[in-house]
Amino acid sequence: MKMDQIRAIAQTHGIKTGRLKKADLVRAIQQAEGNRACFATGQRADCGQTGCLWWEDCD
Repeated sequence: MKMDQIRAIAQTHGIKTGRLKKADLVRAIQQAEGNRACFATGQRADCGQTGCLWWEDCD
């Protein structure tokens, strides 16, 4: 997902995007949605959340 799209999602949650890197911004969105903030933390294999919006970009 492109940063413009991620910023738009963040703004719907009231998150100020500022100079946040992609991973930090996605984790802030995950947290705002009440999910585990695990994007790009190396936990994809153990996550099991294949329906996650960020699954394809996660590592």
